[in-house]
Amino acid sequence: MTLSDAIILGIIQGITEFLPVSSSGHLVIAQVLLGINMPGNVLEVITHIGTLFSVIFVFWKELISIIKTIQNSATKIYILLLFIGTLPAIVIGLGGKNIISGFFDSIYVVGGALLFTGIILLATQKLSLNNKQLNWKKSLVIGIAQAIAIIPGVSRSGMTICTSLALGISGKDAAKFSFLLAIPAISGAGLMIALDMKGGPNSIPLPQLMTAFISSFAVGYISLKWLLGLLESGKFHRFGYYCITVGLITFCMG
Repeated sequence: MTLSDAIILGIIQGITEFLPVSSSGHLVIAQVLLGINMPGNVLEVITHIGTLFSVIFVFWKELISIIKTIQNSATKIYILLLFIGTLPAIVIGLGGKNIISGFFDSIYVVGGALLFTGIILLATQKLSLNNKQLNWKKSLVIGIAQAIAIIPGVSRSGMTICTSLALGISGKDAAKFSFLLAIPAISGAGLMIALDMKGGPNSIPLPQLMTAFISSFAVGYISLKWLLGLLESGKFHRFGYYCITVGLITFCMG
């Protein structure tokens, strides 16, 4: 594992964790194209932590507000909605762990999932913008959409934001809920990877680990800010063309 390998994987994780193009799918493709042979899961844990920090950094005002108003009923309800939205991913992630892990070995699954993601993204063009409020039913549906994104090639942010928009939630509120929902999702994914870690803590040199962390954090921050701007401009669906193109190329690679 070289420094350039660490930088590449950190950049890929940082870009694709938040943009609706599937980080897991791109990491699978990158390893096939670049022939990167990672000694275990240590680097994946580090890059997940990097993108987790970027979410916290972008939404720190919202997180501080939640902490300060923890006693308010509205804040308690919002926290409950985040919890409900997290449940499906926990159930499916733990219950279908063995089946899901097999998907990462199939380039055809990744290609098909990217095509699916692209179609979902393009469908948002037809949605009329509304400003409805979140409730427990909508949070559960959004959570189910997030759980589907455990499949490599299905975008977590794409599925949660598109589902939110389809349920009548505004783009701003959809993005906020999606990325606050990402904090337990990314934390849980990182924890599962860590518990299933095959490489020891010294399997990758510290400079490579720090490089991967910094690159995933910095690029993740930029990607997240860019995506929020695209949502406000109504250009979110354009990532659908990219996903469909990459999905078709992935099938050819197989």
